[in-house]
Amino acid sequence: MPFSPTLRRTDPEALAELQREHGRALFGFLLGLTAGDAQRAEDLVQETLVRVWQHPEVLSSGHESMRPWLFTVARRLAIDARRARLSRPQEVDPEGLEQAPAAQDAVSGSVTAIDVRRAVGSLGQEHRDVLLEVYFRDRSVAEAAARLGIPAGTVKSRTYYALRALRKGLDGYGLGA
Repeated sequence: MPFSPTLRRTDPEALAELQREHGRALFGFLLGLTAGDAQRAEDLVQETLVRVWQHPEVLSSGHESMRPWLFTVARRLAIDARRARLSRPQEVDPEGLEQAPAAQDAVSGSVTAIDVRRAVGSLGQEHRDVLLEVYFRDRSVAEAAARLGIPAGTVKSRTYYALRALRKGLDGYGLGA
């Protein structure tokens, strides 16, 4: 492969011949270094050939074969690419973001808790007692009725009116009336 000291870049024909002669072997070698990632291996083959193009003097170095030099350059490029990838934060697949739980907003949760506490506090004692038994202590209507000493129908109606009053008190939360 001819090298002229006046040339600053490798002759395109010499580069094409080098690629034909060593390209497949170089790609196979890089495929192993990239754990089977064909796209990365192809990129590294191209980058290796760019190095040959930038340094035409290597073609006149008198080596019997350019393959050892190419594999050394390719291996170093693969190591550098891996180090660069590992030094950056891990890339996130956009599809994974859709399935990720939303971040908790502590301030918003606190404000909601205060609003709910105020709304429950604005209810009459009878309505608060029914909600406490049915929702916070997770009792059935019959259990709440027995605990409060009132009929089951009264528990149902007080629950209905208490929830209705809460919806009005929490109007900004889009609960509907």
